[in-house]
Amino acid sequence: MPVSTFTGTDASSTFYWHRCQFHILLAPMPVPHFTGTDASSTAMIQGNTSHQPDCESTDNLPQADDAVLGGEVSPPVGSVILGGIEGVRQRLRGSAVEQRLMALQDALNYGETGLELVIEALQDQSPEVQFTAHLLLIQQQEPKIKQQLNNKLLCSEFEVVSIDAQGMINSRYNQQTPCLAADLDNGIIIEMVAIPQGKFLMGSRETEEGHRDSESPQHQVTIKPFFMGKYPVTQAQWQAVAALPEVNRSLNHNPSKFKGANLPVEQVSWYDAMEFCDRLSQKTGWQYRLPSEAEWEYACRAGTTTPFHFGETITTDVANYYGICTELGHLQGLYGEGPPGISLEKTTPVGSFGVANNFGLYDMHGNVAEWCADSWHSSYQGAPTDGSVWQEKNNQKNRFRMLRGGSWGNIPGNCRCAFRNLNDPGSRHISFLGFRVVCVS
Repeated sequence: MPVSTFTGTDASSTFYWHRCQFHILLAPMPVPHFTGTDASSTAMIQGNTSHQPDCESTDNLPQADDAVLGGEVSPPVGSVILGGIEGVRQRLRGSAVEQRLMALQDALNYGETGLELVIEALQDQSPEVQFTAHLLLIQQQEPKIKQQLNNKLLCSEFEVVSIDAQGMINSRYNQQTPCLAADLDNGIIIEMVAIPQGKFLMGSRETEEGHRDSESPQHQVTIKPFFMGKYPVTQAQWQAVAALPEVNRSLNHNPSKFKGANLPVEQVSWYDAMEFCDRLSQKTGWQYRLPSEAEWEYACRAGTTTPFHFGETITTDVANYYGICTELGHLQGLYGEGPPGISLEKTTPVGSFGVANNFGLYDMHGNVAEWCADSWHSSYQGAPTDGSVWQEKNNQKNRFRMLRGGSWGNIPGNCRCAFRNLNDPGSRHISFLGFRVVCVS
């Protein structure tokens, strides 16, 4: 059959693509690395060696092409041929992190046995391997596999509600999703829920109530899987991270106007939020950062296309925002055909309304406005379509940063999924500026 050939520095050391078991030759002395165009397929070869795979064997055959070693002479005495699932298992026990990461990708080609190896990698000593295992697992869509994972991974259970155009709850159901927990010591954790990969239409229609030009043009964006904070960062979490060693700047240990361990931290600048992420990354070994605007909106919508993830309107029974209509008849406090509500004039404990969106995220509408990593742009002309952070090349020309979600002081139209706001990244003495973090590979 046709094969693709890749040749290393030794002209006699060549390996080919072939639909057979994956064989790696491990010699008892240091060996050079030869890598094909598929980064997950690496052969380690010494001198002039060869091994012909047994194409008649059907045990543990992968579901995709694997690399096999070719050459002219027999393997050296004392070497070990590693192929199939056993080869994957041995590589996952190796000391090189990069080798273990590649083995994780291969493991998923070997059915339930390979899946078990990926699950075991959740306990790997390398945070990078742990996180990669989590990302691979949350992308599994087969119902049988998802059920198996729900029994073995840490999961977050939550209630989802939807609201009709008049603001009445018309459905209520329970769901669960895989999650991570970053341990900050002393019983304080940050729960991170899995956000699956997908595509969505970013921005809003011109006919949507409250639409602004900055929300146009609508455009499709592709999002890679990541993890996002289940709640906005709380004051307890902030204080735990603020006590960690400084990375780039000092942090006020207790900046918030409204005091409470389970209240969202506020009165923090964009720079403060970035420092929080840097310190958290340094402690855990995982990569934390602020979400991109695209990641935030995708996570907020959670598969919906309505102004709010709840539906066509919103009420103060499910979110904390400015819901009052004034005596002069101004209707700022209601949206669409929904009812007027109340205004608490303060933040509320995270998750206190008891309802999440389809991804298991709480308080995406109202409570505190959330910093995103992107620079401000007045429209989506030229916006990236891969979910990445949209940085302004000349930060001195446009230094404003993005805020999403609205706050306790915003009218409902300014709490929509698509609503975009901005502020100076150094602003901090404002009691509705908060944030939540994402964790990425």
